[in-house]
Amino acid sequence: MRPNDTARLNGLLDRAPRIVATGTAVLAEALAQQAVPVETVDWSPPPPGTEDLLARVLGDPRRADADATAVRRVLSARPQWVDVRPAREVLGLEPGTFLHAGPPLDWDRASGPMRGALIGAMLLEGLAGTPEEAERALAAGAAHLSPCHHHGTVGPMAGVVSPSMWMFVVEDARHGGTAYCSLNEGLGKVLRYGAYGPEVIERLRWMSAVLGPLLRAAVRRHGPVDLRAIIAQALQMGDELHNRNRAATSLLVRELAADLVAGDAPAADVAAVLRFVDGNDHFFLNLAMAAAKASADAGRDVPGSGLVVAMARNGTDFGIQVSGTGDRWFTGPAGTPDGLYLASYGPGDANPDIGDSTITETAGLGGFAMAAAPAIVRFVGGEVPDALTATQRMYEITMAEHPDYQVPILSFRGTPTGIDVTRVVRTGILPTVNTGMAGRVAGTGQVGAGLVAPPAEIFTAALAALAEAVPRQP
Repeated sequence: MRPNDTARLNGLLDRAPRIVATGTAVLAEALAQQAVPVETVDWSPPPPGTEDLLARVLGDPRRADADATAVRRVLSARPQWVDVRPAREVLGLEPGTFLHAGPPLDWDRASGPMRGALIGAMLLEGLAGTPEEAERALAAGAAHLSPCHHHGTVGPMAGVVSPSMWMFVVEDARHGGTAYCSLNEGLGKVLRYGAYGPEVIERLRWMSAVLGPLLRAAVRRHGPVDLRAIIAQALQMGDELHNRNRAATSLLVRELAADLVAGDAPAADVAAVLRFVDGNDHFFLNLAMAAAKASADAGRDVPGSGLVVAMARNGTDFGIQVSGTGDRWFTGPAGTPDGLYLASYGPGDANPDIGDSTITETAGLGGFAMAAAPAIVRFVGGEVPDALTATQRMYEITMAEHPDYQVPILSFRGTPTGIDVTRVVRTGILPTVNTGMAGRVAGTGQVGAGLVAPPAEIFTAALAALAEAVPRQP
C-alpha cells in the first residue's frame, strides 16, 4: 500500500461494510435472515430493445439545451386566475360538441363513467329528455367528442365540458399562454364521476346561473389571482394539490371573500356560493389543474426535449405528450387505482383510471408532492412514510426541483418537476399518481381513491419517437 492510500480509503477498512441490494429480493432476504443490515434499491435495467433508442436520444446534441429550455419555461410560468366565462364563449363550443378528459376517444370505446358524464351533458344541454334517449343519440353519433387538451383545457375525471358550463380562465403572465378548467362540483354523485341523476343536473344549472356569474364578478373586481403563490403556501399547510386542497381552498376564500360580498348580487346568492365552496374542500383543484396546464404548456414544442408536458386518462387509455414530439399521444391501457373504497364498494366496482388531473403531477404537484401532505394517506391509503417515499422516488425521474413549490419535511426541497422520458425508461420508475376512483357502471359516481401508475410502454413509445426525430449525422 502506498503512503497516500490510507487517506484515500478514509477509514473504509475500519468500518463494517454497508450492503446495497437490487434486483431480485433473494439476496436481501437471505442477509436479513442473518441479521445483516442491508439497504434495498428498487431498480431494474432498461427494457430489452431500448438500449439503442436510449443511446440515440441521449446522444442527441440538442438534448441538454432542449431539456433545460423546456423545464425552465415550466418552472418560470406564472399562472394567474383572471376570469370565469361560459365554454361557448372561451372555447367556441357549438351545441352537440363535448370535450372529454384524456387522449382521443369515441363512444364505442368509452368507459362507464365517461358514458355517464356524456349522458348528463346531453341532459344538461337539453339535447335529450331522458338518459335512454341521450344514450341512443350518443351511440348514433349525435355528438362530436374532442379531448380537453386539444383546446387548452383540462377536465377532472371524465372531464366532460359542454357549451353552457362555466370555465376558469387562467393566464400565464410570464409566457402568455391560457388554460381553462370547469368549476368543481364537489364529491360523491357528480357529473365528472359519471353520475347524471336529477340532483346532478340541478347542481350544474345552479353553477351556471349563480356560481359562475358571481365568481366572474368577484375575480374581475379583485384583479388577477396569483395561483402560484396560493399553491406554494398551500404546500406549506399540508396540501399536495391533487387529492388534498383544503388549505388552498381556504386561502382562495380569504383572497376573494371581500370581492364576493362587495357586489350587488342578492345576499342569499352570495351566502349560497360561500356555503358551497366551504363544503367542498376540492374546489381549488380545478384552479390547480388549470395552473398546472398553463405551466406545462409553456414547456411544449422544444425539438429534442424528452420533457413530458401532459399525462391524461379517459377511463380506457392512459396517454402522455412530450415536448419534442408535438401533439402526438403515446397511449396504453389505463390501470385501476389501488387504494381505499367508500361505503360497501370494492375493487370490482372501480373503473380504470380516468381524468386530466394528472396534469398536477406533470407540473410537480399531486403524487409528486405527497411528502408535503402526510394526511393524504387517509384518503388514498398507505402510511405516512409511503408519502415521503413517493416524493423522494420522483426526484429520480425528473429534470428539476421547483423553486417555489417546496416540501417542509424535506428541508424545503423543491418538488420534483419535469418528468424525463429517458429517466423513466432507464430506471423503470414510473410516475406516482394519486387519484379518485369512479364507479365502473355509468351513473354510480365516486367509489374511492388511491394510487396508480401509467403503463410503462407509453414511455418506451415516446422514447422511440424521440429517437426517430434525432437528426442524422453527416
